[in-house]
Amino acid sequence: MHEHEAMLWDALDNGRVRCQVCQFRCVIPNGKRGVCKVRANRDGTLYTLIYGLVSSAAVDPIEKKPLFHFFPGTEVFSLGTWGCNFHCRHCQNWEISHCEPEEGALLRGQRYLSAEDSIALTRKYRCAGIAWTYNEPTIWFEYTYDGARLAKAQGLYTVYVTNGFITPEALDTIGPYLDAFRVDIKGFTTEFHRELLGLVKWQGVLDSAVRAKKKWNMHVEAVTNVIPGLNDDEPQLTALAKWILGSLGPETPWHVTRFYPHAQMSHLPPTPISTLERAYRIGKEVGLHFVYTGNVPGHAAENTVCYNCGNLVIERVGYRIRALGLDAGRCRQCGADLNIRG
Repeated sequence: MHEHEAMLWDALDNGRVRCQVCQFRCVIPNGKRGVCKVRANRDGTLYTLIYGLVSSAAVDPIEKKPLFHFFPGTEVFSLGTWGCNFHCRHCQNWEISHCEPEEGALLRGQRYLSAEDSIALTRKYRCAGIAWTYNEPTIWFEYTYDGARLAKAQGLYTVYVTNGFITPEALDTIGPYLDAFRVDIKGFTTEFHRELLGLVKWQGVLDSAVRAKKKWNMHVEAVTNVIPGLNDDEPQLTALAKWILGSLGPETPWHVTRFYPHAQMSHLPPTPISTLERAYRIGKEVGLHFVYTGNVPGHAAENTVCYNCGNLVIERVGYRIRALGLDAGRCRQCGADLNIRG
């Protein structure tokens, strides 16, 4: 472990502390850890146990996040650590997100990478920016904050791939240095969130997405992993699409992605492609300009098409793209603003 005094916490009575980084706002007695298992109370001071500890690092296409309207065609240096404040039953990265730092180091190995070195590697590999991803970046807050400040000073873009359960205080602290907020909106009922991860007060995720966009002008794209029998019903998908339309705007991309059996949900079937196509139609009928199917390489709904004139703007096959009709974020044919940064 690599202990580092935490940011954003309060001292309480009897040696307890309250973490203010995620919306659980854990009250942690001396010698104990928060829900994420990577923030610990040491004699009345809150420490992060994972500062600079990297479980996963890769040069990824930005489309893999997925971000389709943010610097398309660029590569991003991507980093993950250990742990998560959510414990989703279907997690695709459970090997790193469902374990504590000690377990991760023992089972998979890890390396220490300073914030300065993370930016040096971003430049060495000729990436256009850096993303904190693979597990929840909020629990890595101090490290991502330091890295984001350094990245912006060197003209690199910065990305959070997040569950959105960050507090307003934490979001406002990193907000000046964060360019993109790729947020999971996992479903749109309390019953679903309770079943998937035991969460009842999930609406704070929505508040974070709005705050990221409207207060900090971050580029926001939303992802919903469509799980058979849990969040694939028409009322839930329709309500979610209408919320994106009304709260984030019709130009906000919505990715409806295919579920594959994993972790504690290995008994479920993969999402039928017809279900994703129905979610796509729901989003378009509600009025969203850009709805994409995910985890179905080669599907036509991976492409970006101008909502105004129907011109094919970006063609995608998996993570390979061809920009066909794009001019400075606008449709080359009719001039419509496509909400594409970069």
